[in-house]
Amino acid sequence: MDVIDAWVVACLVPLAVAAVVSGLDDLVLDVSMAWNWLRRRQPAPQSSACPEKRMALFVPLWQEYSVISQMLQHNLAAIRYHNYDVFVGAYPNDHLTLDAVGEIEARIPNIHLAIVPHDGPTSKADCLNWIYQAMLAHEEACGGRFEVVVTHDAEDVIHPESLRWINHYTQDHDMVQVPVLPLPTPGYRLTHGVYCDEFAEFQTKDVPARKRLGGFLPSNGVGCGYSRRALEALAVAASNQVFDPACLTEDYDCGIRLHRLGFRQFFVPIRFLERQPVATREYFPQRFRQAVRQRTRWVTGIALQGWERHGWRGGFASVYWFWRDRKGLLGNPLSLLGNLISLKASCYSQPPTSRLPPPTPN
Repeated sequence: MDVIDAWVVACLVPLAVAAVVSGLDDLVLDVSMAWNWLRRRQPAPQSSACPEKRMALFVPLWQEYSVISQMLQHNLAAIRYHNYDVFVGAYPNDHLTLDAVGEIEARIPNIHLAIVPHDGPTSKADCLNWIYQAMLAHEEACGGRFEVVVTHDAEDVIHPESLRWINHYTQDHDMVQVPVLPLPTPGYRLTHGVYCDEFAEFQTKDVPARKRLGGFLPSNGVGCGYSRRALEALAVAASNQVFDPACLTEDYDCGIRLHRLGFRQFFVPIRFLERQPVATREYFPQRFRQAVRQRTRWVTGIALQGWERHGWRGGFASVYWFWRDRKGLLGNPLSLLGNLISLKASCYSQPPTSRLPPPTPN
């Protein structure tokens, strides 16, 4: 047995233990999902259930001039809700985006351009903070008060019933997350297909299980509605910064902070209306390089920054979900190592080559 063979054998037991632990961890979510399917589903909210709260939609931008006009016009025509305004954030050095938003702002009265006071790009959280300040200035100038804030991106396709459902559930909750699903693409687009597969599982199993098992609910960054009092509490707790501008995943961070402040969170179960899921839809990165960059930001923000900022504090449920969110730091390298060991082990399964001498002729 050479050195490599001895090293492979030494790794087998730790890898087997890690695989069993991870499998049992996933089994917890499977059991929770199965139990949920056995229970009766909650009825869908009715339009007459409660009056329309005044909502503000926040859309932060950086060089989105090619899509923002179409996104706004499509969604404003489709949304079945009336009492809302859209605040679109842009940077002073992003002239094409400013022009695109300014043109549509001049035609549609409930669209408002919020200009960040410094050049971009900065973080999405920084842009959202300045949009929040623009909303406050609008309230002071025009009167009234926005009761709910909903975050969206420039690529989002908002479901017509999304705001109505957020309006319904914010009667009893301060953070309401509508499901987020990728738009379908052809099967040969493998990179985007990975997102379709993962988000289907995440939105139907992982996120609902969090609430059933008592964990915090991370925002998805889009399609998430916050009550005004929740945002004001975040601002008071962080020197008037609702969203942490230094955080790479401000949506995940907000979910943890609101949970610790005692605000109620709710994930809207996926339901189908007119053969379409009530969810925010968008295209995720379809090129490998773009996907790697996005995944790197997610891992850094959720696993590493989350660990640095929030540690392992909280009750058992919070700690368990911290483990779920961070176990990829260990699990992903171990998966690669397991594949390499399997490749090495496959060499032993090959029949040995015969080394017998050729037969001697008679």
